[in-house]
This record gives sequence, structure tokens and C-alpha cells, in this order.
Amino acid sequence: MANILVIEDDKDLNAAYRLILSRDGHNVESAYNGSEALKVLNSFKPELILLDLLMPVKSGVEFIKEYNKGNFGDSKIVVFTNLENSPEINEALRLGAYKCIVKSWTAPRGLIKVVNELLNLQPSAARVPEN
Repeated sequence: MANILVIEDDKDLNAAYRLILSRDGHNVESAYNGSEALKVLNSFKPELILLDLLMPVKSGVEFIKEYNKGNFGDSKIVVFTNLENSPEINEALRLGAYKCIVKSWTAPRGLIKVVNELLNLQPSAARVPEN
């Protein structure tokens, strides 16, 4: 399927997103802040980056600024946050984020659907539990 980088500081959410996406057949790497993510990108080339905005060390907006300066490829960056209509979201979109998804509105099946649509992939057999 696709290489996906999950950047999420909440360890439980990070693990859940990795599991959900891996079960759907994706190759998933993760980081817990923008600084770690930039290091991961030295050896991992994702097609899609799921990016939280509010993180310690280096926020999502700071990550996008650094990403834009580097030679990391051409990943679609999708902001995956619980913020709604915030200046941070507007800034991330202005800097080149492809889309914003609100975590609390997106169930596991919804995440798989959005990811596969963004990557123009056909959905795999549903192996993700409902809810």
C-alpha cells in the first residue's frame, strides 16, 4: 500500500493510529514530535504524513516550516488535530498542509477511508473494528 508517517505526541493515540493503518496494509512509522519526525524522514519517505499540531519540542506548524526547507520529498501533509477553526490550522494550510481532519470526528474506519482516498487507493477488506 503506502508509506505513512504518524506524528502524534499522545503515545496511546500514536500506537492506535499505527495499528489501524498497519492492519490496512500500510507501512507506518511514527514520531512523537516534529523534531523526531524530521529525523525519521532522513531514512523513511512517506507518501502521507498525519500531523498533530500541538506537540512538545517542535509543534506541527514548526515541523511544516522545517519540512518545507528540507529535501524530504513530496508527501501530502494532513493535519490530524482536535483543534477546530484555529490560527494553527490556518497557518498549517497556508504553509502547504493538504487537508485538516478533526480527530474526535473520525472513527477508525473513517481514518482508513480518508487515508485511502487521499492516496487514491481502493479500500482494503475491513479489518478495523467498528467505533
